[in-house]
Formats: sequence, C-alpha cells, structure tokens
Amino acid sequence: MIKIENVSKTFTLHNQSSAVIRVMEGASLAVDPGECVALIGNSGAGKSTLMRMIYGNYLAASGSIMVGDLDVAQAEPRQIIALRRRTLGYVSQFLRVVPRVPTIDVVAEPLLSVGVDRGTAMARAQDLLTRLNIPQTLWTLSPTTFSGGEQQRVNIARGFAHIYPAMLLDEPTASLDAMNRETVLSLIEEAKSRGAAIIGIFHDKPARDRVADREVDVSAFTPKGQA
Repeated sequence: MIKIENVSKTFTLHNQSSAVIRVMEGASLAVDPGECVALIGNSGAGKSTLMRMIYGNYLAASGSIMVGDLDVAQAEPRQIIALRRRTLGYVSQFLRVVPRVPTIDVVAEPLLSVGVDRGTAMARAQDLLTRLNIPQTLWTLSPTTFSGGEQQRVNIARGFAHIYPAMLLDEPTASLDAMNRETVLSLIEEAKSRGAAIIGIFHDKPARDRVADREVDVSAFTPKGQA
C-alpha cells in the first residue's frame, strides 16, 4: 500500500547564499495493508521529514513514494488533495481548524467531504468523541477554545473518522492519560485489523511495542558526512 524507493531530500538555505543541505538519501521501505511500521532514530534523524514527504508537504528531491497507485513525489497538487481526502490520513500533533466551527463538525468533516450522509457522519463523530472522553457539552463549541489535551483528542477523533486505507501517525499517544492512551491504541489496532497500512512515530516505547509490527531506523538514511 505504501512503497518508498530511494528517496532523498535536500533543503536550500536561501538566506545563506542558497546553500544546499542534504538531509536524507536512499530512503526505502514498504508497508503492507494491515501492517504498522514505526519510524525510529535520534532527534533530527528525519522521521518527521520522511512523514511530510509521504503526505506531500515536502517535495522529495529524488525517488518514488507510492501510496496506492499514486507517486506522491511526482503528483500534481490536485492529485495529492484527492489522495488525502480518500486514501491517506494524517494524525499530526497539532489541531488546525477553522475558528468557530463546532467540534462535532470538525470531526465529521472528513466523512462529509467524501459524500457520507450527514447522519452517518455525525454518528461516527459522536462515537469517537465519546470514546475519547470529550464531554458532550463541548461538542457544539469550537475546539480552538479547548485545552491542549482536549484539542489533541479532537484531532485524533478527526483523523480516525474516515476509514483510510493508509495512515500516518505523528506521536498519537503523546501527553495522553492512561485511559485515553488505551483508546488511541485500540483505534490503531482496529485500523490495522481492517487493513490500513500505517507509518507512525511513537516515542512511547510500550505503545510502539504494542502496535508496531516492525521498526525502521531513519538514521540509516542520513547522508554520509551528515551524521
């Protein structure tokens, strides 16, 4: 479902005489349906950089990034938007939403955007918000007013609302209490059981050990002389 071959990445420092910094080369990995691969490596090794290339936020300098039948490294913006809507979910560490939109609509939006009827979308949103312990009294309020922990749980609910065939998870259990951590791990296990291919960053080792089928050390893709 996800296949990365010989991917490299550079950054150009335009404020420093356009110096080119090589940050990754030769990155290759594959993730099958129903499999979770954890990215590991020291801080700065490139875990988030690789994740952002898969999602299309960063452009790869070379190589291919296949998500289903689409090579994200060569795709047009409209193709990446369509991929994100139907195929590739991304649970980031931060919630970014339009202000004043009610929480329940924020969570249901990924389903509504692919044509799921409103009743079904709202029922799914309600179920996820309940599981993640967001009080019903908050569902009609904008999550921009919530605490950091509440926003994180809304973000997770939104990320798991649609049944994505592939998912990227960036520290999904960070800073959660034991009850909500268990819920998130259960959501990941449910996604795997229905065939989602998952790549995740988990600094929580017990969580990683529970849901990841194997680990890939991103440090192996650091260009020689850059380590």
